[in-house]
Amino acid sequence: MPQLPGLPSWGQGWVESYLSQARPGDVLRDDLGRGARWWRTLFDGVANLSDGRLARVEERVGRQVREIGTAFRLPGEAKERAWPQSGLPLLIGEDEWRDIAAGITQRAALIERVLDDIYGDQALIAAGALPAAVVAGSRHFVRAMIGRPVPGGRRLHVYAADLGRGPDGEWRVLADHARTPAGAGYALENRIAAGRVMGALHTRLNVERLAPFFSALRGGLAAACRRDDPRIGLLTPGRYNQSYPEQAHLARYLGLLLVEGGDLAVRDGQLYVRTIEGLKRVDALWRRMDSRFLDPLTFDSRSAIGVPGLMDAFASGSAVLANAPGAGVAESPAMAAFLPRLARRLLGEDLKLPNIATWWCGGAAERGYVAADFDDLLIGPAFTAPPAGFADLQPQLGASLSGTARAAVLAGMARRPQDYVGQEVVQLSTMPSATGGALVPRPFTLRVFAARDAAGEWTVMPGGFVRLGVEADVRAAAIGEGVFSADACVVAHKPTPKPVTLLPANLAVRRNPGTLPSRAADNLFWLGRYLERGEATLRLVRAALGGTLDAGGAGLSAETLDRIAGLLRSSGAAVLEDEEDEEEGGAIHDLAELAEAALVGPGGASVVSLLAIVRAIGEGTRDRLSADVWRIIDMPAPALAQRYDPAGTLDCAQAVQARFSALAGLAAENMGRTAGWRFHDLGRRLERAVVTCRLLRLFASEAADADDLATLLDLTDSQISYRARYLAGLALVPVRDLVGLDPFNPRSLAYQVARIGEHLAALPVLRDDGMAEAQQAQATELAAAIATARAESLGPKAVLALENRLYALSDAIGARFFLQGAETLRAGGMTLA
Repeated sequence: MPQLPGLPSWGQGWVESYLSQARPGDVLRDDLGRGARWWRTLFDGVANLSDGRLARVEERVGRQVREIGTAFRLPGEAKERAWPQSGLPLLIGEDEWRDIAAGITQRAALIERVLDDIYGDQALIAAGALPAAVVAGSRHFVRAMIGRPVPGGRRLHVYAADLGRGPDGEWRVLADHARTPAGAGYALENRIAAGRVMGALHTRLNVERLAPFFSALRGGLAAACRRDDPRIGLLTPGRYNQSYPEQAHLARYLGLLLVEGGDLAVRDGQLYVRTIEGLKRVDALWRRMDSRFLDPLTFDSRSAIGVPGLMDAFASGSAVLANAPGAGVAESPAMAAFLPRLARRLLGEDLKLPNIATWWCGGAAERGYVAADFDDLLIGPAFTAPPAGFADLQPQLGASLSGTARAAVLAGMARRPQDYVGQEVVQLSTMPSATGGALVPRPFTLRVFAARDAAGEWTVMPGGFVRLGVEADVRAAAIGEGVFSADACVVAHKPTPKPVTLLPANLAVRRNPGTLPSRAADNLFWLGRYLERGEATLRLVRAALGGTLDAGGAGLSAETLDRIAGLLRSSGAAVLEDEEDEEEGGAIHDLAELAEAALVGPGGASVVSLLAIVRAIGEGTRDRLSADVWRIIDMPAPALAQRYDPAGTLDCAQAVQARFSALAGLAAENMGRTAGWRFHDLGRRLERAVVTCRLLRLFASEAADADDLATLLDLTDSQISYRARYLAGLALVPVRDLVGLDPFNPRSLAYQVARIGEHLAALPVLRDDGMAEAQQAQATELAAAIATARAESLGPKAVLALENRLYALSDAIGARFFLQGAETLRAGGMTLA
């Protein structure tokens, strides 16, 4: 709906309304007071995009977040949540940002110097400039790193800081992140989602791009390695980590291997990733795993997610770790209390970005100050771990402590004062947020990232990600209930240069699809198998409820229905919630009830259960799935509108069938013909072959009648092929031949085995003597058995023998290509590259 002539624009109206409620120190209010025009440009553009409805912008950004697949977990939750992104970014002028970037660069350089001293000659501690208790009190201090050089000469490769803006417009550092800085991927995804909605508005605002930062980050990691074209991995704790989706997106965007501890092995001081081609050298890891879990031989022996011997590879200089173990010692509030004076001592200058004022109670004077101003300070732990006896102690205002809690904290401070700090209370600035269709001020913090480039210099991301809170709480750093994130954009006075991509102009052409870790191959293989298994169960459900094409509207015979019911139950798909309802004499349950249970019941092989398994596998292979594939996998499980409604069950089954068909189509048409695709299709073919054997044994025995044969053709999607070929009606031998032995029928057993053989022939081998590996030999023998078989003799016993061979072939594929516990070698000829 267009604006009426002579009336103010929606954007202007929003700004005026917002200013009437914003307090002094609000970002928009201060920027407009300095004559900045970018906020008005933003709101005018947003108004045009949304026809004056802010709720529409929020809705569009949320839709893009779901399209991209951005997600996170709250602590203790198993299910992911969609990333909560506000539709309006934080805008920061380039002049103000220049000062922020300079402060971040200075701080990263200072922390690097402090870490070098802590793990070097410890001159700061010897001179009393840094108390030993501030270092030794941190659980992230790694004594084993003392005197140990680091590959590439850098302990810090990536650094992040949480900033708060006070009402006076001054930016302060609230927290340092030097251990495993998280969130760069969320900043990227925020920008992508917002950019898709804002379109050309970002260009009009001259928003600086993020790609140069990520290009510098990747170049810096590569430059620290010993060889050209190094192999770099992003080490993740696994899919249950809170920010695993972000890690998967970062790995995909930067072209890094997303690896878990089980994917890696150390041999002769060199780090390798276990792949389908053997052990492949890894030169660097950008780790998102806490130091104490990295290597059970060096740190916590109970760690089940680390890499035994990783620190040997690090010590030998063959593997770079970003960031180096022990860097987390710089993150403690106690350390922040000393950084201002350390900056003057080591850099000869004051901090350009001041800390939130912090007093470490381990010093007598500081302890006295905190005790005197107890009520007016935030009292909290000096280190990332809470003091003994306070498992859940978080920084809180001294005046807010009750009598019992106050006494306990004061007693703890008297007993071990070095475990506590006092911090000033900082009021946070606010920024505009669209909430409930209205523009409201919300307090915010900003996480800023810095990374070393190929020359070893610090590059600061022009922006970051914003945390919008409900209350002005400087203590909170994570996204939680009621909290939103937002993009942070640096706006320049002039148009930004030509877009920078992550691909250098002189990149050599290559058609090698890259390294496929064994775990990824395993996941793709079983993703294909479970998808095919779910589709086969759906066909059974539809056959149970809808009859067959050949029945001509008549019902199937009781014997055929019994076979369908038996198959639904024996496969584990149809497990009834109350088995005691079964009628006396062993009569089967109503077939519609079994079909419903096979679709949405509690059985381990029901369609709902299989979809849950598919989602779990897909979640662990997020970096190798397109957004379209993940979006379908992540769809809610099917639900029936009404129980015990055969028509509704059939409609639901058909809707879910469309989902399976979409996934099959995406795999067939969109996946590159790489080894990853081969394993996915290999899983599908193997599962389809097993299911076909099972159906042949059940519905194509010598006692099969017309209903049995018609059902078999339906379940193998071969009705039309049979009718086009035979006009005389259904006969056992022709049906057996079409379903079992016809190499031209894409649903036949013979066709699946032929495709399996092709995939195995195309996959890499470890032997250099030209002899077939076990899985190849078994596939060849199976193909020969099918090629020489006769439909007349393809009875249940013969088919069972073929089915057993398929199971043996599956085991051989797993033994050759997939991870087998902690072993590093699976064949005598395994290569190390």
